[in-house]
Amino acid sequence: MIRGEQAGTAYHLLDVLELLRRYGLPEAHEGIDDPRLVEWRGGDSRTWREEP
Repeated sequence: MIRGEQAGTAYHLLDVLELLRRYGLPEAHEGIDDPRLVEWRGGDSRTWREEP
């Protein structure tokens, strides 16, 4: 979720960065590991499941 809206599904960190860019947050990658800014579920910015 970004700003309270379902933003989409990310399968890679680049997907997250693209979603942030679409919502006007291009500089957000600097805080991608800051728990005050990003809530990771089931891992962190370096932990990804395989695509379905």
